[in-house]
Amino acid sequence: MTSIKSLIPYMRPLSVKSYSQCLKSSAATTTTSKPATTTTTTKTTTTTTSTQAPAGKLTYRGADISSLPMLESSGIKYSDNGQTLAFETILKNHGMNTARIRIWTAGTYNLNYGLALAKRIKAAGMTLIVDLHYSDTWADPAHQSIPSGWPTDLAGLNTKIWTYTKDLVTSFSSQGTPIDILQVGNEINDGLLWPVGKISTNGFSPASQLLNSAINGAKAAASPKIMIHIANGWNWSGVSWFFNGIYIQGALASTAVDIIGVSFYPFYDSGATLANLKTSLTNAANTYGKPIVVAETDWPVSCSGGPSLTEPSIPISAAGQQTWVGDVRTVLQGLPGGKGQGILYWEPGWIGNANLGSGCGDNLIVSSTGATRTSINMFSANM
Repeated sequence: MTSIKSLIPYMRPLSVKSYSQCLKSSAATTTTSKPATTTTTTKTTTTTTSTQAPAGKLTYRGADISSLPMLESSGIKYSDNGQTLAFETILKNHGMNTARIRIWTAGTYNLNYGLALAKRIKAAGMTLIVDLHYSDTWADPAHQSIPSGWPTDLAGLNTKIWTYTKDLVTSFSSQGTPIDILQVGNEINDGLLWPVGKISTNGFSPASQLLNSAINGAKAAASPKIMIHIANGWNWSGVSWFFNGIYIQGALASTAVDIIGVSFYPFYDSGATLANLKTSLTNAANTYGKPIVVAETDWPVSCSGGPSLTEPSIPISAAGQQTWVGDVRTVLQGLPGGKGQGILYWEPGWIGNANLGSGCGDNLIVSSTGATRTSINMFSANM
């Protein structure tokens, strides 16, 4: 088995610092300069996976399983009730119907890696979400670096992100695994492709233009649904600041976005409570009228010496994982107009990186040997 040390560059950075410390709470000055012109070509019609939800369940019940092929290459296997199976098969057998994979512009999680995993996800009959980081490495509220070799001016980046996104979407369609939901950027509270698209530095206009160019590129190739994803979904002040600013005439239009995605973790900020999530997402549903997905979450089974969790009444255990996810589902199901539509558990099988970037030791739904925990049932019973 490959040493876990060899996988360190591809692990999410460990941090218990509040995400909100990485974000700007005050509105940056916005501009209304016209974005670089992008060329629109004829759309290619694709067939997407059905996402009709059974009564009482969310439309998208899933997980981010991006690390799976890397882990398997190191010798890791997964089992359910003593039977060794592909992890996506185990998840599907327990009710999961959606899988997300991240794509970097370089490194392990590159296009070819994503294309291979997409074949497995589609073969399992799942909805495919592709999460574009637009970076050679992790993109999050504190990191949004321009890929090496990309332009470093706004005009050049508008052209590059249009072409890159169009070509990537085409690649997925061409191999028979069309993207169902395309996530343009990862936790982009302060923009993307820094420093050019950094909102706190340059206002909303560059980021709005870049997102518009990316979406136009995607729509020139196929017709995926478009998700915009930010961190701290519990923080209505931050959510409203972002979405009130990012839609700019001549750049990104509200009509170009199909789904609002948010991260919601119990580790990084004392304000990340279920009550605050309910308030924030209710306001978002009423204000923006978009379907909402909790695109990243998890809960620990062990947290000795770790951070204080925002819902102390929920046990730190596999049962607690199901309770947490069930409570998030309750919030989503209570949103007006049926706007709450999905939950994605972040990397539930990442053996060797079980803290998943938090200060808690283990947030997985499998043991260190790859055997499923009882929380595997969250996808059928709690989503």
